Order: sequence, then C-alpha cells, then structure tokens
Amino acid sequence: MPLRRDQVPASRKWNLGLMISGEEELEQLVAEVKAAIPGFAKYNRKLNAENAIDCLNELSATARKAERLYVYSFMKCDENTADTRFQALSSRMEMLYTEFSSAVSFVMPQLSRLPEKTLRQMLMRPEYADYTNTINELIREKKHMLSDKEEKMMSEFSTFMGDFEQIFTRIDNADMRFEDVVADGKPVKLSHGTYSVLLQHPDQNVRKDAFEKYYKAYMSLKNTLAASYAGNVKKNCALAKVRKYKSALQHALYAEGISDKVYNNLIKAVNKGTPAVHEYVALRKKALGLKELHMYDMYVPLTKEYDLSLEYDEAYRLVISALAPLGEKYRSILEEAYRSNWIDVEETENKRSGAYHWGVYDSPPFVLLNYQKTAHDVFTIAHELGHAIHSYHSKHAQCYNKADYAIFVAEIASTVNEVLLLKYLLKTAEGEQRKFLLSYYLDMFRTTLFRQTMFAEFEKFAHSQIEAGIPLTHESLSAHYLELNKKYYGEAVVHDEQIAYEWSRIPHFYKGSAFYVYKYSTGLTAAVNIVSRILSDNSFVEKYFRFLSAGSSMLPPDILKLVDIDLSASEPFDYAMSEFAATLEELQKLV
Repeated sequence: MPLRRDQVPASRKWNLGLMISGEEELEQLVAEVKAAIPGFAKYNRKLNAENAIDCLNELSATARKAERLYVYSFMKCDENTADTRFQALSSRMEMLYTEFSSAVSFVMPQLSRLPEKTLRQMLMRPEYADYTNTINELIREKKHMLSDKEEKMMSEFSTFMGDFEQIFTRIDNADMRFEDVVADGKPVKLSHGTYSVLLQHPDQNVRKDAFEKYYKAYMSLKNTLAASYAGNVKKNCALAKVRKYKSALQHALYAEGISDKVYNNLIKAVNKGTPAVHEYVALRKKALGLKELHMYDMYVPLTKEYDLSLEYDEAYRLVISALAPLGEKYRSILEEAYRSNWIDVEETENKRSGAYHWGVYDSPPFVLLNYQKTAHDVFTIAHELGHAIHSYHSKHAQCYNKADYAIFVAEIASTVNEVLLLKYLLKTAEGEQRKFLLSYYLDMFRTTLFRQTMFAEFEKFAHSQIEAGIPLTHESLSAHYLELNKKYYGEAVVHDEQIAYEWSRIPHFYKGSAFYVYKYSTGLTAAVNIVSRILSDNSFVEKYFRFLSAGSSMLPPDILKLVDIDLSASEPFDYAMSEFAATLEELQKLV
C-alpha cells in the first residue's frame, strides 16, 4: 500500500510554498489578476509603437501571476488527485486563466497589423529588449494572423478544439473494457498499467493473451476511434487552411521555425537505418530462443534487469556521479535540488502517477517522482532533473518573456542525462548487466527514434489524405499502419493482425496539435550527438550550457547551432544510426 502523504518526511516532499506561500498570497494574486483583466480594454484598437510597451509590460506581469496560480493549483491537485479542495481550486484557476487569455486575445493580432517597418524599428528600441522574440514572431507570422474579430472567435473556439483528445481520453481511461488475462495460474485484471507489465512476462502465451485481449477492446471501437481521429485530422487541416499555411504539417512546424526539410530529413535518414532495426529484431528472436517472434514479444527483456535496487539517496548519488562530465556548476544545482525540496519523491495515496518536471519563472523547477527501487526509476531521476536544470538555466539567463524553451528542444537535456548515466554504468558493467544496458540503449533507439518516426510517417500520411480530399476510415488507416510496421520491423517478426490497429491507441494522435511525436526522434538524435562531444571534448560543456541557457531567445534551429547541430543536414542522423549499429554489434557478440 502506498504511504499517506503525512507519513512522508518533509525532506522527501516538494515545497510548493516556494511558489505560493499559502492561501493569503494565493487570494491576493487572484485579486490582482482579476483587477488587471478589465484594464486591457483600453488598448483595444488603439495599439501603436508608443503604447505597446505599456500593454506588453502589463500583459507580462499579469500572465506571470496567472501562471503561478494555474501551475500551483494543478501541482497541489497532483499531490492528492482525490482531494476535492484542490480539484475545485484547479478548475477555478483554469477558468481565471481562460478569462485572462480571452481578454488579451486582441493584443498580438493588432500588433501584427502594425507596418513591418514599425515593428522592425521597435526591435531596435531599448525599452522593447525583453520582447524582441515576441516582435520577431509577429513579423514572421504576420501573414497568418486574422482580423480581431476572427482571432477572438478562434480564441473562443480553442476551448473545444481539444475535444477530440478529451473524447479519446474518456474512451481510453473510463469506457474501455478489457477481459481478464490468466498469468501464473491466476486471473489478472487487464489495464493500461498491467498490459505493459504482462508484455514482459516470461511466458509467451501470457504475452499473447494480453496482446490479443488488449487490442480486441480497441478493435471493437474501431469505427468510433477512426471517426474521432479523422475529425482531429480534418480540424488540423482546416486550421492550417484558415491561417494560410500550405499544409497542416507546415502549420505545425512553423511556430518553432522548423522547416519541412527537417521532418522529411528525419524520415529519410531513419528509413535508411531500418536494416539495423531488422537485425536487432532478428537478434531479439535468437536471444529469446523463439521459433516465432511476434509483436507481443518486443518488450520482454533479453536478460535479467540490471540490479539497481537502490534506496533513493543512493540512486541520487549515482546520478550525480554519472553526470560529472557536465562539471561542478551542474553538480551544484543537482545538490541544491536534493536539499532544497524541489523533488516530491515517494508514491503516496492518490498521488498522480508517473514523473514530470514543472514550475514557473518565480519558483524552483520542481520534479514529481513515484520512486521505486528499479533501474527504470534511477534513469527517471536523471531524465527529470535534465528537464529541471534546463529550466533553471533558461530562467536564470533570460527574462520572463524569453525563459520558456520550445517543445522541439525540450527532450534533449533530459535524454542527454539518460545517455550519460547509461554510458557511466557501462564503464564497469559485465555479463548480464552489460547485456541489459546495451539492450536498454537499443530499445531507447527503437522506441524513441525509430518507432516515433514511424508514427511521424503515419501522421504525415493521414493529413495528406485529408488534404487530397481522400476520407480516412479504419480500413485505410489500419492498412497503411500495417505497411509501416512491416517496413520498420522487417521479416524476423510476425506482423500480427492486431498491430494494424495500434494507431487507434496512441494518445498523441488525438492531441490538439498534430506532428508532435517527431520531436522525440530529433531530441534523441541531438542528445546522442551532444553526449559524444561532451565525453570527447571538455570544452564542449560550455557550448552545452549556452544551449541550456537560451530559453526562447532564438528559434530552435538557431539554439541547436549553439551545440553545432543542424538537423536539416544528414550528419546528426548518420551519427545516431552509427551509435545504434555499434551498440547492436557489441550486443550481438555477447549474445
């Protein structure tokens, strides 16, 4: 049984008082945000180069307060998801944030209609120094802005444009019904959580039973799920058309300054590297001693798990040692996070599951864990602290308006930490432990670089079909998905008929914004390139710190250039593929 929260020592709980001290400060912030909202009306239809600075300063100050309220309320709710007080508080803060967002929705559209010459002159004025990224974005997106009335309408529509994701979430978490699976002679209730565990069961018959019953539930709703996904795709295509983008893909990439070339380059490079995945799949079949390897055998461990049964304090020390190549400055922040209540460590009753990093400009970067004594959880510490220290550097180097980094670069620092930890452990690992770590690394590539790129290809197909006037059905979606699965996994595995419906259970496909998953692939590609340079050249660490400190002061492609990475070229992908191939070759020798 998980602990009650009051049973956890204070040193193992985050201190959200570092964000908002208590109810008195919270209500004061609420009052200040509410008081500020009506004041923005005085700028409506009257914005110019002279008063825009006052408007932007007021908007920034209010957003900073509203963000603290929003994030604080949801993090408090995550401490105990069953606590109705914090459920109500988070709903209240969400409504307040929506009210504020609606009240200021005219600002960017009206600023975008200032002459480009005027906007460029504003860039040169010292009072606008904190807003140069905002003004540059206005210039970039000028041609995609709508009228004030249309933008306000779009702001109102945005409240339900994410409904396809909500529909899927309700189906997936509330309405989906799975048959029980028999494992070790006992019935096991099949759920999303137990499914991933059952796919690692040593008995292939148990894995098969879990796989077939899991997909049976999705296949029974194939028409509903196809209609929901197709609706989301049509929405994405319509939004792109309304905002005058050539395609939904261009719309999705444009906000972060990414060219179609990067997306297509990723797919091309990964397609070129799939023969190595086919080899890995064949090795998996051999190592497991199976007559037939099926898709439900792709997650069973090739060897015993690396015994990293460490108490949390020991695990944290291990992570600090592994990240030593990043230098003393990085180590000092890790020590501060440990002793200053940035981390919520223990699994407790009704606490949100999983792990994440979150915080605001005016707080430390907090980390939520549900630590268990496993290798996976040790890697999770490294991963989430990578996010946290990325945020720490961005906030300390940039003003409020330039501190948040784009999603495109968000997974890089976290993955750098994971790869550094893995390479540190490999220095001394032998026998079964070495096999475990090598296969862990290969599976990181398979699931993050290759599989997410396969998803990216699928998304590109689905959106291009709608843009060509071709309807999406469960038959067309499943047929294309099965072909992609065969291309990526090769002939050593049986492509079970159920895998054709895997698209129907991927939450990211139903998200409000499409073309998200490719960022996991580019993130891993960038991370392994960065780690290679860190381990071979001590002076490169300073370049890495400049990357961590960039926030949104530049577009993501320019931020990556700080660490000598250009994802529109083939070299970063070629190195990632060679890293996968070299790791595979070593594991082949051991097996």
